Amino acid sequence: MTGLPRNDRPGQAEGRAQERDGAAEGRVWSGAAEAGGLRGAGEVGGRGVRVLVADDQQIMREGLVALLGLVEGVEVVGDAGDGEQALRLAAELRPDVVLMDLRMPVMDGVTATRRITRDHPGVAVLVLTTYSDDESVHAALAAGARGYLTKDAGRAEIAAALRSAAAGQSTFDASVSRRLVDALVRSGAAVPPPDGLTAREVEVLRLVARGLPNGEIAAALFIAETTVKTHVNNVFAKIGARNRAEATAYAHRHGLAPA
Repeated sequence: MTGLPRNDRPGQAEGRAQERDGAAEGRVWSGAAEAGGLRGAGEVGGRGVRVLVADDQQIMREGLVALLGLVEGVEVVGDAGDGEQALRLAAELRPDVVLMDLRMPVMDGVTATRRITRDHPGVAVLVLTTYSDDESVHAALAAGARGYLTKDAGRAEIAAALRSAAAGQSTFDASVSRRLVDALVRSGAAVPPPDGLTAREVEVLRLVARGLPNGEIAAALFIAETTVKTHVNNVFAKIGARNRAEATAYAHRHGLAPA
């Protein structure tokens, strides 16, 4: 089992992998578990964006680790060879972003994405895969992925997408964006709100994402503040949000936040 190449930049030595329970358990990079325990979920601290890499192909996984090790402001905290490892390490390390492949053994990337975004809403998932077909894209986004790139993306594009995901923003490969737009045009129908949200609840969620307090939301929608509180509580329950920050992140992830 190998760590980063010997020519990695100064200061990265502490990032070399420590073997813990063999290849079947994934790898935690030195100091990652301790750092994860000292920070809130989804927080981007002075150490930069903390990333967990998940890909079943070892050469691809180690290449991504080495590549990201050269990016200023990005720190790889662990790597996983399947979705089950990614789920376990996401819970243990609480990275800012999981860079997730889709086609993996044991647990596929879509299932892992769904469980990570459900159980750890402060952890964003950015898909990096070979596949850009409609079925793969829609499955990943429905599972809660915050962005979608194909593996022909360059280092700068991947780094920018990681930073955007950590900041609660969505990033899509150009070909994926075209597919999404084309799919909407072909459908000729509005996309139904996710998670059973009503049209009014979507309106409230959008205003929450703009940072408006309940009183201002009530004034904007011409409803009572007590009614707003009821809508907010219903929205939180449906999307699994514990606070307004998580609700705002959800709104951005699902394209419900104001531009």
